Amino acid sequence: MWLSTLFTCLVGTTGEDPGWRYKINSVYIVGICIAVCGNFLISISLNIQKYTHMRQSQRGTKPYYTSRLWWCGILLMGLGELGNFAAYGFAPASLIAPLGCVSVIASAVISVVFLKETLRASDILGGALALIGTYCLVTFAPHSSPHVTANMVERSLVSWQFLIYFLFEAILFAVLMYFYKCRNVKHIVIMMILVALLASVTVISVKAVSGMITETIRGSHLQLTYPIFYIMFIIMVTSCAFQIKFLNQAMKLFDATEIVPINYVFFTASAIVAGILFYEEFYGLSIIYIIMFVVGCLLAFTGVFLIARARPRIKMDRVFISMGQIPGKSCTDKVQPQSDDSKYGKLASKLTCNSEIQQDEP
Repeated sequence: MWLSTLFTCLVGTTGEDPGWRYKINSVYIVGICIAVCGNFLISISLNIQKYTHMRQSQRGTKPYYTSRLWWCGILLMGLGELGNFAAYGFAPASLIAPLGCVSVIASAVISVVFLKETLRASDILGGALALIGTYCLVTFAPHSSPHVTANMVERSLVSWQFLIYFLFEAILFAVLMYFYKCRNVKHIVIMMILVALLASVTVISVKAVSGMITETIRGSHLQLTYPIFYIMFIIMVTSCAFQIKFLNQAMKLFDATEIVPINYVFFTASAIVAGILFYEEFYGLSIIYIIMFVVGCLLAFTGVFLIARARPRIKMDRVFISMGQIPGKSCTDKVQPQSDDSKYGKLASKLTCNSEIQQDEP
């Protein structure tokens, strides 16, 4: 009996149009595939950049930005970010944000296979938990979200639930900024909450911009003539810039392996809350689906914590021998991009599951 009930929930009730359900699921799957591919490209990009930094540090020659390999990594990162941006136009924000754990898992696998990091039991357990969590997220997340149009965004901006949420965010942000700036409290949780508060605004604006562009491309209605599109675009760019600023400041003060899981958890939670309140993505979702979605998030969070914590040091001479390079002096230091480089932004935190200390100045 319960199997038939679950099947009915998955495929829809008997009164629904099967063609409509297939269309919704097709768009939903497209968003998932784009997000997974985008995060996979980001993980490859970050490992390529890390390898370039290690090679330049080993050789001690030209700066890393003169390397073609490094620019290939930057190009892949751009493609991955473009994929994540497009995914918000096809799938709910409450699903796209948690799928960021794909980048952490893939980055850990790549670092073990190509950068010769040590494979630990916690990596295997964390990867398994993250994969199970991702499966739960894909299965039980909202399978559809309302079409994002200019009129819909305008209505959501003046809705009472969003206004209360935005007021709460503004007050909390002001209080934390007071402790951060005036009291000079540089605690990692305070800095990550600041990043998360900005991230919720970023997610709302990114989905609005991406959704309106998607609707325009579909040909249903031209959305780019509405002023709200450009307002949300400006909000998206501004919130991203300040988010990058605070994250880079945190990267200067704290170990990367601390920032990765905390930032992932806070960013994902803020994105889910933003999707629920602004886009009403959980409207009509059954309680069992909500519970399983929360379980999937907890599993993904736990997996990321296990993968990111206390990454082992890379044997640099072993890496270059395996890559066909001429080995130089033995070096066990690990290198990551400079934390104040804005080109890495919040994505630098995904790379940090493979690195622990800042790179030496070239």
